Amino acid sequence: MGQLTQSANRPPIHPRRERILIIRLSAIGDVIMASGMIRALRRRYPQAYLAWLTQPGPDALLRANAELDEVLVWPKEAWRAHLKAGRWRELAGAYRLLIKTLRERRFDTVVDAQGLLKSGVWAWLSGAPFRLGLGSREASHVLMTRVIERGNNNPRFGSEYIDAAVALGAAPEDFMPRVATCEANHRNAARVLRTALGQTVDEPTFVALAPFTTRPQKHWFDRYWRTLIGELAHEFDWPIVILGGRKDIRAGEAMAARASPGVSASVKSLAGQTSLGETMAVVEQASLLIGVDTGITHMGTAAGRPTVALFGSTRPYTAPGKKSTTILFEPMHCAPCQKHPVCGGRFTCMERLTPARVLNAARWQLARAMI
Repeated sequence: MGQLTQSANRPPIHPRRERILIIRLSAIGDVIMASGMIRALRRRYPQAYLAWLTQPGPDALLRANAELDEVLVWPKEAWRAHLKAGRWRELAGAYRLLIKTLRERRFDTVVDAQGLLKSGVWAWLSGAPFRLGLGSREASHVLMTRVIERGNNNPRFGSEYIDAAVALGAAPEDFMPRVATCEANHRNAARVLRTALGQTVDEPTFVALAPFTTRPQKHWFDRYWRTLIGELAHEFDWPIVILGGRKDIRAGEAMAARASPGVSASVKSLAGQTSLGETMAVVEQASLLIGVDTGITHMGTAAGRPTVALFGSTRPYTAPGKKSTTILFEPMHCAPCQKHPVCGGRFTCMERLTPARVLNAARWQLARAMI
């Protein structure tokens, strides 16, 4: 089965019937950007049975979406633990159970929105007769019935996922990323915020920062964060919370401790204190969010909160689709360099995003929010 590429002249690919599975296993930011397919496909196929296969973690951003009929989870790390401990029977049982679960749904169409071998295998094992791959790599194209290309240079938020939805007959204007979380996460997030900020009002006022990500070339400089935190505290007199995962606990505490004297009391690190769903609930309450290219920043864009995104070595989009997000990006000949920086660790593209520029963008977003 060779690779077939969707061309501009070919008519949209329609599912044979209306039992559709979206596969995007990770990462958090990509799941958020791909979430716009839910609304687009629901508009196109209002009676469809629409499900999503993902991994633990990102599932928390999908379960409360009323337009999804089901969220299926591949517990990859649990399987890895079985493998490492030699629990072959448990691993085989879990494998058979997930295949059985997928095939019982009798999906007609699967969208492999990850385009890797691990996602392509699940698309194939689902038994769906029509399998649409998005830029399928690692030989996963042989498991698809159709493949559409990535890299269309569209600046829109989630542009490649728009292409996948359009290939199934959806209207691009119906693509609207949305992540949601449950009431329990909102209650827990409110409790954490009350404890951290000492605010008892239902709608707290605070600035959220998302400074942590996976690669050093995507980070902003510590000295810049320290300057910005001081300027934000001076200008707005709002508490500042630092968001991140468990692996960011020490870095978050260190960033809060490095705040200028007189400011540190109003800076609290919540890194590692909230689950992913609770973090989303915190973002939905934030008066302002400033962050680098990381999933939490994309949460702000999807939620429509006033957001300033700092992009450098990566630039996932320049048109967020919502006026509530301002993107700062320095157009250099080497940017975005992705995983292959050529600047010798200077990260000039991020260095040129000065605290003054970020503060001006924050002022602009807050002024817009008040209109």
